[in-house]
Amino acid sequence: MAVDATLKGRTFPPTQPYAVSEERIAEFARATGSTYDGNAAPATFPIVVAFAAMTALMEDPSVGISLHRVVHGDQRFTYTRPVVAGDTLTATLTVDSLRQMGGADIIGTRSEITDADGRPVCTAFAT
Repeated sequence: MAVDATLKGRTFPPTQPYAVSEERIAEFARATGSTYDGNAAPATFPIVVAFAAMTALMEDPSVGISLHRVVHGDQRFTYTRPVVAGDTLTATLTVDSLRQMGGADIIGTRSEITDADGRPVCTAFAT
């Protein structure tokens, strides 16, 4: 069953605030084989916050996406500034595109990641 076409353009509520700490960055760096020198977090660190937004999209009963049927096809980030320890981040996800191909729904999302003051940090795009 196809995802409802009205999903395109829909914006979901922001995620719960995520407190970025030295420990969380170091743990992420170890888990991903990245380096962390005590300054900026690895470039892919915002996936932690973006994934919470994507999970909320899938768990929304009005959307009807089952995680076990998801294939993650693309992920990219554009930065306004680096993520650093001490940041508190939230992500607000918008469904930018929706199309069907070969019986599958192809969903493109954009998660605007902001700090505690609402200032942009980065944007995470996923398909």
